[in-house]
Parts: sequence; C-alpha cells; structure tokens
Amino acid sequence: SGADAEKFARYRWVELKHGRVAMLAVVGYLVTYAGVRFPGAEDIPAGFAALDAVPGMVWAQMVATWALMEAANSPTPGTYNGFEPEFMGDFRNGALDFGWDKQSDEWKMKKRAIELNNGRAAQMGILGIMVHEKMGNLAESFPSSPIKL
Repeated sequence: SGADAEKFARYRWVELKHGRVAMLAVVGYLVTYAGVRFPGAEDIPAGFAALDAVPGMVWAQMVATWALMEAANSPTPGTYNGFEPEFMGDFRNGALDFGWDKQSDEWKMKKRAIELNNGRAAQMGILGIMVHEKMGNLAESFPSSPIKL
C-alpha cells in the first residue's frame, strides 16, 4: 500500500542518515585516537573522555551547526536552484555532480546499496569501538596508538 511505501522510504532515509553519521564517527574516532587534533584542542583527550573536556561554547557551536544542517537538509526533497533530488539524501544541490547524472540507473542503485552497506558496517563499528572503550580494552584493538585513554 502507499502508506507502507512511504513508511519504508522514511526508514530507508533514516538508515542512510544514521549510516552517514556513523561513517563520520568511526573516522573521527580513529583520527582522534591516533592523536590528530584541531589547533587549540591538543589537550582534548580521545573517546568518551572528550565529552567532559570540551568547553561549553564548543558544545553550543556544535548544537547550532547540527540544527542548521538539519534545517538545510530537511527530509522533504524539493527543488533548490532548479535541482530536483532523485532520492531522499541526494544533497548534490545542482552544483556538484561528479558524473552521477551520466550513469545508468543500475550503476546508481549499486552505488546507493554500497553506501547503505558501508553505513550499516560503520554503525556496528562505532558501537563496537564505544563498547570496547567502556570495557577498558580498546588499546588491545588499536595496539599501535600513541595515545592512551
């Protein structure tokens, strides 16, 4: 039915969005665990310890950025600068294409499936990283890191 198709489309959009966030989380976790920091944040530790060490104004800036990103990328696709998104999560906005429009529908569906699967793996990955940090054995998973949590 139409309601089921809409519900599935919404769930697929939420899965895609969470997968993208998880992919960024895994990369961010690994980069900070390796000791890479933004200038001025060299004293911020990696992992959960960073939650208490981040200043309040940084939290305010992050929340404002998230709110603006959510508002700008609302889940309702619409025309923007004459660009009509092909699917929920299509944020190309007509400015950058990288050849997407020249590809076949089969190729596009394959790439979208790859992104979904990578997102699913990243969701499990960040969950595993967080669990092992809380268990206290993350250093066994990443033994070559110069940083100790």
